[in-house]
Order: sequence, then structure tokens, then C-alpha cells
Amino acid sequence: MQINSLINTLPNKLLRKTTKFLAKQEQSESLSHVRFVQDTVTNLIPKATFARSFADLSENSFQEIGESVLVYYTPKLLGNGVFRPLYQRGLDAAAKQKISTPMTELNKDASIAAEKLKELKPIKAAIAASCLIIPLAEYALCYLKNLFTLKVFHQADFNNIANLNKDKKKIEQRARQEKVKKSAINHMIGAAAAFGGCLATSILLVKRGKNSKALQKLSDFILTPGSVLFKNNEKKAATVNKYFSLDFRDDKGQLSLSHGQLTSCVLLGGAGYFGSSADRGKQNFLETLFRFPLVGFYVVTGSEMFERGFKKLLLKKESFQDTISKDLKVPSYKELPELAKKLAEKNKTSVENEFAKLCKQKALITSVPFLFGMLFMGMFVAGVSRAFTQYRYNQEQKNMPSNLIERVKVKGMQ
Repeated sequence: MQINSLINTLPNKLLRKTTKFLAKQEQSESLSHVRFVQDTVTNLIPKATFARSFADLSENSFQEIGESVLVYYTPKLLGNGVFRPLYQRGLDAAAKQKISTPMTELNKDASIAAEKLKELKPIKAAIAASCLIIPLAEYALCYLKNLFTLKVFHQADFNNIANLNKDKKKIEQRARQEKVKKSAINHMIGAAAAFGGCLATSILLVKRGKNSKALQKLSDFILTPGSVLFKNNEKKAATVNKYFSLDFRDDKGQLSLSHGQLTSCVLLGGAGYFGSSADRGKQNFLETLFRFPLVGFYVVTGSEMFERGFKKLLLKKESFQDTISKDLKVPSYKELPELAKKLAEKNKTSVENEFAKLCKQKALITSVPFLFGMLFMGMFVAGVSRAFTQYRYNQEQKNMPSNLIERVKVKGMQ
């Protein structure tokens, strides 16, 4: 039976809708759209729930939606649509098909001649270097958010944006507004200049990379940094390649966001978060200092660790041993009909019953990590960070002499 026919036999409406949604998520052509909605909702709903003012809600919505667009749409748009066709023009048809294959796999492919590898490597590195515009844009977005709030709400002081000063007249210091505006413009120009450097490097790699030892080494560092840094330690090399390589992931011949590129987004995005928050005051910086390391770690590796741990826990139960293999792989939805048929023959039951069991297990395996990310990393971290910020602000006000508070008010009105 076809999977769509089996889905229609599922016993309840919620399971049918969940299975259709998750099955669609596994299709590469819909992955960007589903992940965009999933991650935006996971990050934005908690921040919206604990929003302290309309300005706070608006700037968080602006940044979260902007980040999701950058991460889930621009890699494919720029990698496949712009830089790949531009840089691979000098390659033959066979080499062009290899561009999407990660360099770690190409290095192990004995069928590729060394000379052809020398030609492919700098082209792949050039595409990766040019696509650093994505994390650089995320860095700049943090400062663009500050300009957005300043322009729309005429606020640059985080104490006012976050509505921390509930009992007093909100005062904006013109000096802080000018500082925030100037810093934002300067950092956005800096990000643009950095991209210009990446673009120049990419052009150099395309033009001279094949015959230059220095550019070949640079290409190796961009695509396989672990193999360069840990030549005699395969385990360390594999780990560094996974988390820090700027090479793309292969998605059926198309360039797709890799783990290493996600790390670059988190690291450069973090630099932007900290810098832009420091411009708007102590409390904004301290709130970022509390929240970002937790969220950043979870995005890069924590979610994967939680998912693996959860699968190991389920694997101990006999009922999940048909769904989760010893190496923690889970069959795709396309594979479930055949698996259900085999289990039905083995257990003397119907294919429909076995398929329903498999779908319930797949839904559990997928949903629990997602809910953990939303409820704990989203709701809990957002709620606690905001509560700590209010507490720190209140303590700061208690410890500030009353005459100093008056001087701050007068200075702010000047």
C-alpha cells in the first residue's frame, strides 16, 4: 500500500494530521518552509509571551523572522542560485555535479583524480567564502534591529524598551540615542567591508586556486579545518570538520546549510548580539550574557545531544526496537509501509495496525525534542532571563543614591 493510503487509515484525526505534517517535513523541497515556521515559532512565541512592551515585541519579531529567513532561505538562494553557477563555469559537466558533495567525501573518493580534486577544491571554497554573507548579515541584523527600534519607537535605552522603569517617567538620553545610531551604522559598514574581503578572496580562489599551493591550503582550511589542524587524530578532525567547516551539505545535488555554517551563524550572530546589546545599556548586555550561551549551545549541538539521549532511552524499550536501530537511525516515512508489512507478517497482525504503531512512535521521537526546545529553551529561558533582568534593575535602583537618580533625570532631559 502507498503511504498516503495508509495515513488515511490512521485511527484518529490528530495522528493523521501529525503524520502528514512530519512526512512532508522529510521532503527536501518543503524542508526550508517547514523549518522556517518551526524555528520561528519556537523562538518567537516565548519572546512574545514574555514581551515587556510593544517595542520589545516588535524588535524581537523583526529579528527572529529576519534570522529565520537568512538561515533557511538564503543558503539555497545564494549557494545554488548565485555563486555556484557563477564560479563553476570553467568546470566540465562531471565536475559540476560534484560541487554539492562535501569535501570530506570527495577526499575519500578514489575515482576522482588528484588533478580534478585540485580544480574542484578552490571552487567549493570560493562558494563557501562568498556565502559568509549569511552570518555577516545576521551580525548586521542585530544592529539593524537597534536602528529599527530607534526609528520607529524613538527608544535606544533598554530600560525603557523593556519597560523596566515602570513607576517613573521614561527618559531617553539623546547622547545614548546618538551612540546607538552611530555604532549601528559603523558595524553594518564593517560587516559589508568584511563581505567585500570574502568576495575578493572567492574571486582569487576561482582565478588562481588550482595552481597556487597557498590557495589550496586556504581551501583546505575553509572546507576541512579539522583535517588541517588534526592530521593525526581522526576523531578530533571529524568533530572540527562537522562543527566548523564552511562547506555545504549535499541535499540531492543541491547545496544546503551545513552544521558548520550554522555554527558560523551562531558565532557571528553572538558577536552582534553582545555588541548591539552593550550599546543599549548594562541590563541588555547582562540579559544577553545569560540567555545567548544557553540558546547558542542548544542550537549548535545541544538539540542533537538531547535527541540522541532521548533515542537511547526509547531504544531500551522493546516496542521501539523496530523503529530505532542500534546506531540510532529512524526509518523515513517512505520506508514505513514496507516495514509495517514485514511486522504484520511477523506478528500476525494487520498492516494498518503496525503502521499506526510506527507512526505514533515516529511522532513521539520527533515531537518530544521539539517541545523540549520550545518549552524549556524557549519559554523557560525567556521567562527566567526577563525575571532576572527586572530583579537586577530593581536592585540597582535600590542601591543608587536618590540624589544621583535626580541628576540622571536632569541629564536625560538635556
